Amino acid sequence: MDIELQKKMIEKAQAARSHAYAPYSGYSVGAAVLAASGEIYGGCNVENASYGLTICAERNAIFSAVAAGERKLSAIAIIGPEDGELPYPCGACRQVMTEFAEDPGMPVIVARSEDSFEVYRLEELLPHSFQL
Repeated sequence: MDIELQKKMIEKAQAARSHAYAPYSGYSVGAAVLAASGEIYGGCNVENASYGLTICAERNAIFSAVAAGERKLSAIAIIGPEDGELPYPCGACRQVMTEFAEDPGMPVIVARSEDSFEVYRLEELLPHSFQL
């Protein structure tokens, strides 16, 4: 994946982050997934007073892609606050990524900004994932 596409995905995730609803944690996150079709779908975290009903930005973006008819994802970018730690995905999000990843080596970009990010392979973040 070239650097220009990585930065484009981070920009999309940043735009999605601006819509985050995080009144309880104050931790806004945005995500963008690249579908095998070439389309990019965004999502943000949406918190709820009943914490278990909160949805992470990663799953929100993935489910938006699936709702649009996509079934295979090629990459994901996740962005948190610029002054915070890198926003590594939670275990539930990693498992959902595995379900729809086109390849176990799918790039997972974790970012603070377009200039501050790291790229991992999904299989690095979730080795020995559950699969049927």
